[in-house]
Amino acid sequence: MTRASSFSLPKMFFACLLLSAFFMVSQTARAGTTLETLRIGASEQGTRVVIELSQKAKYEIFTLNDPYRVVIDIYDADWPNGKRLPDGAGLIQNIRKGLFSSNVMRIVMDTTGPVNIARDFVLPPSAGFPYRMVIDLAKTSREAFIKDLESQRANKQPPTPETTIIKPPKKNDKFVVVIDAGHGGVDPGASGKKVKEKDVVLAFARELAAQLRRDKRYQVYLTRDRDVYIPLRERVNIARRRSADLFISIHADAIGRKNVRGMSIYTLSETASDKEAAALARKENRSDIIAGIDFGDQPKEVTNILIDLAQRETKNLSVKFASTVVSQMKGHTVLLDRTHRFAGFRVLKAPDVPSVLIELGFLTNSRDEKQLVSTKWRKSAAVALKQSIDAFSSSLAAN
Repeated sequence: MTRASSFSLPKMFFACLLLSAFFMVSQTARAGTTLETLRIGASEQGTRVVIELSQKAKYEIFTLNDPYRVVIDIYDADWPNGKRLPDGAGLIQNIRKGLFSSNVMRIVMDTTGPVNIARDFVLPPSAGFPYRMVIDLAKTSREAFIKDLESQRANKQPPTPETTIIKPPKKNDKFVVVIDAGHGGVDPGASGKKVKEKDVVLAFARELAAQLRRDKRYQVYLTRDRDVYIPLRERVNIARRRSADLFISIHADAIGRKNVRGMSIYTLSETASDKEAAALARKENRSDIIAGIDFGDQPKEVTNILIDLAQRETKNLSVKFASTVVSQMKGHTVLLDRTHRFAGFRVLKAPDVPSVLIELGFLTNSRDEKQLVSTKWRKSAAVALKQSIDAFSSSLAAN
C-alpha cells in the first residue's frame, strides 16, 4: 500500500536545492527538515511508528515484498549524526536509514511478514512535541499484500534514486575508467569495530581517482562521490553510458573468522570458484534489497543485462586485468589465498565493459581494518592499482 502527503516548504529552501545542483554542499545544508527521533510501539492490534520532525515535509510510504519491507521516503530531510535508530519491535524486525538521493532520506523497515499500512497522518506541534509523522502497521495476508502492491505499482512508482549527472562522453583517445565505491546511503555494507564499508571504499575510490586524474591519459568517473545509494543496475549503466574501457567496483568484506585477512579480486562467472565466493556474491547482490529497491518495474532490457553472461571477449579482458592486479599488488598489501576468484556479481554484468570487483580486505580483521583507514596505506595501494591500470591499458593499445 502507498501513502503520500506533501506540505509547503520555505521558498528560500528551494533556492538552496537549485544551488545544490551546481555546487557540492553538505548534506546538512541541503536538508530543510531534521528527523529528531523515531519510536516504535507494539500492541496486539499492530505496530505504530512515530517520527518527530523539526518542520513539515513531503513524504511517501510504500511496501515491498521478498523480503517484506516498509519504506519511508522523506524529502529534503536529514538525520542528525550520531543519533541511533531503535531496535525492531512488534511487526518490525530491523530498521535502517540513509541518503537515497540528494533530497531523499530513506528509512527501510524489514517486517516479520506481510503488513498493511493501516493509516498514516501528521500531528501538528503541541504540548512541547514537534511535528509527528504517525504510521500504523497491521498484519495482512500475502494475497492481500500482493494485491495492494500491484495497485501501488500501477498508480505510482516509488522515486528513482538520483545518480551522478552524466554528460556525453568526450570523443578522444583517453582510456575511460569508472570507479564504483560499493554500497552507500541507506546501505552501509559490512561493518568493522570503528568504520563502515561504505565510508572506507569511498575514501579509496577518491584516492584512486585522484591518482589516475594526474595522468592525462585517463578519463575518470565515480559512480558516487558522496554517501548516497546507487542501485546495482545503475552502476552498470553508468559504466556503459560513459563508454568505459574498465569498470572497478571497490568493496571491503566481513567474515565470521576474524583471523582471515587480505585483498582479493573477483571477475564474473555464473559458476563460483568456491563456496566463499558464492556466499560473497549473494551478499553483495542483496544490496538493492537492503536499500529498498522495487524490482517490479525493472525494464526488460535491463533485466537481460543483469542475467545474461558477459560476452566472451569482455570476460577474457576482465580476467587479464585481474591477473595484472594480483601481480602488481604483491608487496603493497597482504593478499588473500587464491587472490583471483570468480562469482556471479550483478555489478560486473556489463556485456561490453571489462569489469572487476576488488575486496580491499576484511573489516572483521583488526590488522586489515587498521590499514583500511590508513591514509598512507590507501595511497600506496592506489598507486599499485594505478600501475595495474597502466599495464592493462598499454597492453590494449599495443594490440
